[in-house]
This record gives sequence, C-alpha cells and structure tokens, in this order.
Amino acid sequence: MSAARMPQVVGVASGKGGVGKTTVAANLAVALGQRGHRVVLLDADLGLANAQVALGVQAPWNLSHLLAGEKTLAQLLVDVPGAPGVRLVPGASGLRHMGALADAEVAAVIDAFDALAPEVDMLVVDIAAGISPSVLAFMAACQHRLVVLQDQPASIADAYGLVKVMAQDQGLEAIRLVANMARDPRHGHQLSEFFNGVTTRFLGRSLPMLGSVCADAAVTQAQRRYRSVLDHAPASPAAADFRALARAVEGLPRPGVLQGQRQFFQRALAPVAAG
Repeated sequence: MSAARMPQVVGVASGKGGVGKTTVAANLAVALGQRGHRVVLLDADLGLANAQVALGVQAPWNLSHLLAGEKTLAQLLVDVPGAPGVRLVPGASGLRHMGALADAEVAAVIDAFDALAPEVDMLVVDIAAGISPSVLAFMAACQHRLVVLQDQPASIADAYGLVKVMAQDQGLEAIRLVANMARDPRHGHQLSEFFNGVTTRFLGRSLPMLGSVCADAAVTQAQRRYRSVLDHAPASPAAADFRALARAVEGLPRPGVLQGQRQFFQRALAPVAAG
C-alpha cells in the first residue's frame, strides 16, 4: 500500500478522564470531515465508550461484536448525524472485560482497518485515559499522538505520566499537546510552556503544541444536545478552534510507505511485547 493510500492515524488520549478528550476527538473528526476528508472516528475508549453519545449516534453494534466474530468492521460503521463524510466505529460501554483487552485483541481491532484503509483519509482514535496496556498499544499503533490536558494539577501530572511511559518505555515520537478549556490562546501556550518545563527537566525533551481549544459555553450546550459544537454552533469560538486544530492535523507529516495496517501495528507494538 502506498503512502498516498494510507490514512493518517491520529490518536487522542489523556492522562486522566474528565479533561475533554472525547470532545476533542469527536469535534476534530467532524472538523476534518467538513474539510472534505473521509473520516472514521474509532471509539477505542473500551469499556467506557461515549463518543456515540456525544455525537447522537444510534448504533446497534460495537467493537465487542467485532471481537466476538459476530460482525465485520464495515458492519459497525455508522454515519454521524450532521457530519457528512464522518463515520463512527462505536466502542463498548459498560462491559468490564472490554477495558482490559489482551494484546492480540487490540491487534485484531487495528488489523481490521486494513481492508478499510483505501476508503479512509483520516482515522481519529479516541483512546481511553490512563496508561493501561491497551491504551499504550493503541497509541503505539497511531502515527500521530495527541495528549489533551487542562490547566489543572491532576491533569498535568497524569499527562506527564502518560508522556513519560510513551517516550521512555515505548520510544514513541510524534507526541503533541492540545490544551483544552483554555481562557484564550495565550493561556493555552502558557500551559504548554509550563508542561514542557516539566518534561524538559525530567525527560530531556519538549513536546510541540498542536493547538488549543477555548472554554466555551457552546461546547456544553452542544453536549446537552448530543451534537458536535461545529454542528450546533459553527460560529462559536470553540468551533473556530477545532477548525484550526483540523488544519494543524492536515499539516502533520505523512507516514512513509507501509504495507498495510497489520504490519504497521506489529512494528509499533514490538516495544510493548518486548517489555
């Protein structure tokens, strides 16, 4: 498969829950769709999936049916209302075993995308919070990794823990920051600078900031209506920030020539297996 046919795979994660990770992933997917891309949003927040709820999607099947061999990935795909070009692969919610998948099961999910790759421009992966093995495996299988954080001590501390594991234990690169709920762009940059002060001191590296999303009541209003803020309030400041974030993702470097998602996953997962 040529690089031109390989979709960009963007993982969205956070050190802790409650910082707006799914909101960022869902609205980023919608913003990319509005820019003409064929987008699939994979809800890989296994066990506590909520992208389906956030976007008002009715889906009878989810990833648990794929892993059970009952449905194919293509059968799980659901169109997102109000978001042309965007489809969702629903995760499983309320199933405890889905939150602790074995490496082989995570590999099966990633491998299933090989057949879809020619039909997808952008794959946005909403990954669970924390540093569980399945979280790290999904992050390893992404070409670009976005870490969402807020200006809260717990968010910063847990984001640092996630970055430390990805960078030191897995040797992952292409990690970028997204500041959420910022007062303004300057506040977002200040948060990035503070976080990088910590990573530079203790990890010997800094992370580029991909963008920031402002605190906006329109986001909460959209959530209450189970819609993206770009659909609910396209003229809002937050919607503008998500469009800017989509443009930044478009500008990320394309991956090299790969022989399909299976080989990509096997190569990315090797450090995890070795550990």
